[in-house]
Amino acid sequence: MARSRRPVKPPVRGRERWEADARAAIGPKAEGGRLPLLVGPPEDPEAEFLQRIGYPGSPPYTRGIQPTMYRGRLWTFRQYSGFGSAAATNRRFHFLLAGGQTGLSVAFDLPTQNGYDSDHDRAVGEVGRCGVPIASLGDMRTLFRGLPLDRATVSMTINATAPILTSLLVAVAEENGVPRARLGGTVQNDILKEYVARGTYIYPPVASLRLAVDLIEFATREMPQWNYISVSGYHMREAGATAVQEVAFTIANAMAYVRAVQERGLDLDEFLPRLSFFFSSDRNFLEEIAKFRAARRLWASVVEETFHARGARSKQLRFHTQTAGSSLTAQQPELNVVRTTLEALAAVLGGTQSLHTNALDEALGLPTEPSARLALRTQQILAEESGVANTADPLGGAYEIEYLTDRIEREAREYLARIGEMGGALPAIERGFFAAEIAREAYRTARAREAKEDVVVGVNEYVEGNPRFTLFPEVGGRGVAVQRVSPAEERRQVRSVRRWRSERDAAATAAALERLERGTSAGENVMPLVLAGVRAGATLGEIADVWRRLFGEHHPSRAF
Repeated sequence: MARSRRPVKPPVRGRERWEADARAAIGPKAEGGRLPLLVGPPEDPEAEFLQRIGYPGSPPYTRGIQPTMYRGRLWTFRQYSGFGSAAATNRRFHFLLAGGQTGLSVAFDLPTQNGYDSDHDRAVGEVGRCGVPIASLGDMRTLFRGLPLDRATVSMTINATAPILTSLLVAVAEENGVPRARLGGTVQNDILKEYVARGTYIYPPVASLRLAVDLIEFATREMPQWNYISVSGYHMREAGATAVQEVAFTIANAMAYVRAVQERGLDLDEFLPRLSFFFSSDRNFLEEIAKFRAARRLWASVVEETFHARGARSKQLRFHTQTAGSSLTAQQPELNVVRTTLEALAAVLGGTQSLHTNALDEALGLPTEPSARLALRTQQILAEESGVANTADPLGGAYEIEYLTDRIEREAREYLARIGEMGGALPAIERGFFAAEIAREAYRTARAREAKEDVVVGVNEYVEGNPRFTLFPEVGGRGVAVQRVSPAEERRQVRSVRRWRSERDAAATAAALERLERGTSAGENVMPLVLAGVRAGATLGEIADVWRRLFGEHHPSRAF
């Protein structure tokens, strides 16, 4: 039997000659940039493969968490939707499911995210604008009317009010014969990143973390198919974070949640398999593929070395991906289809478990039905026609990909060490470290675009022929039709909330809210109390106000 031969390294002299020729041909551009001009094989390829790359479904999970990846099961097509009213969003969900979507993903409007009912003074002008308004059990019933909650999983992008929206969903599901134990899906419930990037927090960080862990504890014991937290790097990336910062800050936040769960006394090998992540897929194609691989390997290492979890599934980083909203342009919006396709392909090549593809018109407004269909079809073409789903980690072993994977992991570890010296993610967030680092990078990017060092096609270069667009294409001229939420929708929602309050049992509602206040003060898990409250007719804003009285409201850091 012939012995296998070790790969032969190219002669040093040959590489030196190539570098000299390349530099002479390219000139000054041969220097600089985030990648070397050419990456070669590692010093010891066999050891590198066994220790750093491995096989799909095996530690350190660089190549994916499933042995067969998409040959065994495709990623979930999960298009994010929500606008106008619960009824309008329900129609969009039916439209997407009929078109081949395999999971529901709910976007809530800003009043709902910030704990205000639709008729609150602070909600004026924002009701239904960037998501669906949900103030009561009646709204939630309308949102999910006729939808197969026993088959289609539900993802809810909600954080400060996550215990309330999860309770509303549980109540509606059980009214429709789907017990909480069979309810599948994910709630974001990642409040820490709100203090860094999005800003839809209500209470101080310590109180907010307590509510997040209450939800985790409740779902761990009573909702075995529910993913009770999705630690999100997406919003930090949208705010300007680099790929390295996205990985490092997301994993630092995840570590804070793990420690909080440990303090609650939960078994990590019971908790960790249902902790999930949410990442952006941005414009730098190769870097994004490597980012996902680096995040998987780094998380497996952190779980084993820092938390000493034993189960294989505890070490597997499962994640949802959304293509980068910040990469979409109002100028030449048809080009967003190309950007989104490349970003979606990077997520698939990086091994995502579910995916949302942005619509071409999202830089102008909410997606129209045709643009939402095209975004979904983009995923379906990748899955059915491109061939990339036929093998696991098809770019694994490529010199550039492995170099980038190593670099992102190494630099993310350096950030984690700095955060550890501060005492962890919570103190680092409170002193403004995350936000300052991201703001610095966002400023650098803005300057680079002004100087045309970072080219955005149709924005700072290749602008000739930019189409004229209008929010009202019916007025005339060439334009892009944009979904609009009319003021009438807001007025209808306000009337609906007020009618809900007038028709409920006021005494039962008041008793449930009083019980919630007592139980929260006594340190009880709030979830059973919230569930009883929404069933008694309490609105989202009324429940949030109970906690406002007890915890107070958070005011942002001015550290940077």
